[in-house]
Amino acid sequence: MTTVPPSSARQAQEALGLRLRELRMAAGLTGRALAAATGQHFTRVSKIEHGVQTPTDEDIQAWCGACAAEDQIPDLIATLRVLESAYLEFKRQARAGMKRVLGPHTAARYERTTVFRIYEHNVIPGLFQTAEYTAAMLAFWSTFLDAPNDLDEAVGVRMERQRVIYRRGRRFLVVLEEQALRTWFGDAGTQAGQLDRLLAVMSLPNVSVGIIPLMTERTAVPSSGFWIFDDTLVAVETPTASIEVTRPQEIELYARMFDVLQASARYGKCARALVTKAITELG
Repeated sequence: MTTVPPSSARQAQEALGLRLRELRMAAGLTGRALAAATGQHFTRVSKIEHGVQTPTDEDIQAWCGACAAEDQIPDLIATLRVLESAYLEFKRQARAGMKRVLGPHTAARYERTTVFRIYEHNVIPGLFQTAEYTAAMLAFWSTFLDAPNDLDEAVGVRMERQRVIYRRGRRFLVVLEEQALRTWFGDAGTQAGQLDRLLAVMSLPNVSVGIIPLMTERTAVPSSGFWIFDDTLVAVETPTASIEVTRPQEIELYARMFDVLQASARYGKCARALVTKAITELG
């Protein structure tokens, strides 16, 4: 089930109401005039603008129509979707087991996506993980979230997702921090196997992996990893939740950030050398 913490929900609702109020004022309409134009009571207009009541899709369409701001409809409706369903509480999902703690990483989402842009700072992306690495990582989260013990099934779900790598018409653009090569999940053998797997995946023609070296001059350092699914969704994971970003303007910002990170990354032989070095240093 999708939920939003009350304080965050209220802030997002108030921000949406403020944007609608700004559109009304820019159009030179009073609250009563807008209410008359959209066929609703003027008190409801006030409640929406002050974040007391959430508008519907129809409200937004009618509001923008009355304000001659139809070009704002897609972004406002995307904002409404964020308000309704963007914040997925891992602990609530985990009551049904770790296999449910996938956020937007579902089979249907993978099937619809043709271009994956992935940035990770301290973990190898799930699409490239070995079963042993996945099991070691999810074992911690299973305990931390007090989830039912379905670790084997959860690992199986993640391995099944990896089939998309070999589907025709898919591209995977990946940027990793070198730290991701050196953060262990499991023992040295598990880490070595994972890095060998990464080298194998890097040889696929539809996969591009860039690695940003440690101790290198750079222009940007994001605060968390993120996945961009085509140009329709960005997934950002925190220790307790998966945040889904669907507003076109925000997706564009993440895409710009990804471009900046790519510019700092090393590719080809240089990237493979960084992985090989991390393997040799495992001892």
